[in-house]
Amino acid sequence: MLEQLLENGESEMLACFRERFRPEDLAETLVAFANGGGGSAVIGISGRVRPKVEGVQDIQAAEEAALEAALACTPPLVLPLPQQITNNQQTVLLIEVPPGLPNVYSLHGKYLRREGPSNAPIPPNALRQLLIERGEVGWERVRPENVTMGDLSEMKIQSYVARIGPPADVDPLGWLYRRGCLTRDAQANYQPTNAGMLLFSITTERDYPQCELTLVRYTGNEMSDEFERVDIRTTLPDQVRRAELWLGEHMRRGSRMVGLEREDWTEYPPAAVREALVNAVAHRDYTVRGEGIRIAMFVDRLEVYSPGRLPGHVTIDNIAAERFSRNETLVQVLADLGLIERLGYGIDRMQRQMADAGLPPPEFRETAAGFLVTLRNKGMNVASNSTIDTAKWEALGLNERQIGALVFLTENRRITNRDLQDLSPDVSPETIRRDLSDLVDRGLILKIGQKRATYYILR
Repeated sequence: MLEQLLENGESEMLACFRERFRPEDLAETLVAFANGGGGSAVIGISGRVRPKVEGVQDIQAAEEAALEAALACTPPLVLPLPQQITNNQQTVLLIEVPPGLPNVYSLHGKYLRREGPSNAPIPPNALRQLLIERGEVGWERVRPENVTMGDLSEMKIQSYVARIGPPADVDPLGWLYRRGCLTRDAQANYQPTNAGMLLFSITTERDYPQCELTLVRYTGNEMSDEFERVDIRTTLPDQVRRAELWLGEHMRRGSRMVGLEREDWTEYPPAAVREALVNAVAHRDYTVRGEGIRIAMFVDRLEVYSPGRLPGHVTIDNIAAERFSRNETLVQVLADLGLIERLGYGIDRMQRQMADAGLPPPEFRETAAGFLVTLRNKGMNVASNSTIDTAKWEALGLNERQIGALVFLTENRRITNRDLQDLSPDVSPETIRRDLSDLVDRGLILKIGQKRATYYILR
């Protein structure tokens, strides 16, 4: 990774710093990266581009200096954790500024951008255009009225800090301040921001009624009076976890026989569904009130709707290539928790996963006030012999061999002990006999004949 970064030397996307550097210089470079398309700063590089930083203390000091440099920017930069890269027993520190940040950044009133390997002031016309494109400080960094630190869950904060580790556990509140989850009042006391409340509040439903995620499963291809519904009103990390579990439980899945091999399938690639879910939670416009995220499962498709149209310069045509984070803090904390990929390549992944599963590509559409993602399945008929929904058998507690036997019987008139032995060659004949006997006792199959002439059919 380091060799790839350094192959062509410093550039518009790469800056190298010696092991002894001025935090002010690093802050200027971070600002320049943030006002452009992002970039990487490597600390611990000599004039000959050879890593020289050695020792844990040096690295820890460099990490602290990097975080302070990000905090010195206006507004403070929320960045992924610095990465230590060791090569040939030498260690450098990599600081990445993601593309698509939502604000215009400055340092002591100076607005900078990268021009080749250098930082340069942004010309007035270009600065004016950038301000128009990116707007002012986002809603997530604003302190809401009538909330205090007592509205935050200590348990959720401790769980988050424990996941981050040493950079956060020394000063948890300071870390949350750097992340944009807290701000300071006139007396320098910490207070929650909107982002902090959405991530760690114990009063989410009271303070943010628009922060709701509704999951619905319909029995047909259109909305009807027959449906199963659940509403999730809690903090964003819990929303993602609970919604992902619900979707996994309600997604059709099953098996088919390919020769004597059992092949499992799911209605949609779970990873693609997860991308659609976390993107909706992380990137929706939380200033839109009166409407939450809606996820609807139909027989032929899955629809994920989030309030707010596409942000910044992102359009339907360039959505797979462009990056713009409406909710910088929310995205970073969800990335810290392992719930989303900060680099912003979720759309690419979703398209690739659908293609690998032989499904149509995801469909993206802007509505009058929101954004809709549609994933389509193969139009599976769960009663067909080619794709059998095994969820009901799994719910009965049947083992893999028994489910395989039932799948086999949906495509063949009968099954014998030898057939099931061929499906599970590593299993003893006595275990095979018990599996079939249990299916008979459960009333799922019928036993025909005796001894060597015995076979089984579906009941």
